[in-house]
Amino acid sequence: MAIDLSCRGAAVGLALLIAGVLLRDRRDAPARLSAALLVAVAASAISSAPGFPRPWRYWSLILAALSSSGAVLLWLWARATFDDDFVLRPWHGALLVAIVGAQLFDLWPARTVLRGDLDRPLSFVYLGLALLAAAQTLATWRLDLVVGRRRLRAVVLVGAVTYSVAGFFHGLWPAFGSSVWSIANAVGLWALLSLSGWSLFQAARMQQASAFLPTTDRVPGETSAVAPGEDKPSAVDAELLRRLQRLMTVERAYRREGLTIGALAAELGVQEYRLRQLINEGLGHRNFNAFLNGYRIDEAKAALADLGQKQVPVLTIAMDAGFQSVGPFNRAFKAATDLTPTEFRRVALAKHASGAGNPDDVPGIGQPD
Repeated sequence: MAIDLSCRGAAVGLALLIAGVLLRDRRDAPARLSAALLVAVAASAISSAPGFPRPWRYWSLILAALSSSGAVLLWLWARATFDDDFVLRPWHGALLVAIVGAQLFDLWPARTVLRGDLDRPLSFVYLGLALLAAAQTLATWRLDLVVGRRRLRAVVLVGAVTYSVAGFFHGLWPAFGSSVWSIANAVGLWALLSLSGWSLFQAARMQQASAFLPTTDRVPGETSAVAPGEDKPSAVDAELLRRLQRLMTVERAYRREGLTIGALAAELGVQEYRLRQLINEGLGHRNFNAFLNGYRIDEAKAALADLGQKQVPVLTIAMDAGFQSVGPFNRAFKAATDLTPTEFRRVALAKHASGAGNPDDVPGIGQPD
């Protein structure tokens, strides 16, 4: 009991400390979701402690609501952290409210005999959300260029998902090994949060050490992340960077169907991890697809603004630039220019017709990707 409660107390303190540091230092969606998830973990550690009142009292339903939100928040956090294009939608909030509401309805003290009859269905829902979080970590793993974030994926995949699956099976057979599960639960939470805290402060130290490096994707034409005359960080090989840029701008490797970072590394004759580091730290890209799409969008913009290609279908231009279908092309183009390809072409050709000059003068056109 002493070990159990001590680990839970340490886990709660760590969770709230890390949440406070995240909210102090960052205001983006992953940070807010991380803080909310950590609060849910703290509530779960308290409400599952030995001796916590059962059946649930009205006052303890606040902890139940926070704890039951953890599965949804884990999934949303994985989406926001590992998918650079993820945007929170109203239906995400509706899903969170629905699951929390179902859990509170199941635990409501006034239901007496019927209380707890939703435990098993909700356990399957929580397991499904944990598996979706795992799927998100795997889906874009190969495309991720940020070293710290790739390591974080392993923590999420092995740690958080294993914990969720163990909790699912314990929920099916709560009487089996309850004391062993309670201690394992407490120790596991403390270990996961300790690792998370260490990773957070390591990432902060690395960010401070490399504060001069870019944090967002750059325009393909730019040749270096460091201003001329400044020393490059040791991770950026100037000769390798020139070879990569020649491969992309002269040979137009981005047009190749199914181009992967492994194939590109093999062509350059370097290890894959070195190429990831080069693209991330030397050119400022966080995702391999974003790196390729920067060149593809650049070529598409030039073709759409070309009077000689005004009769060429948008689909043909997209395919020539390296996109496999028009849907991803439209989304990437809209994200880069705030215009659809058709709108971009219409405005660009109108500028040519009026003799006003470069279509890049129009707001939203030719902005950095």
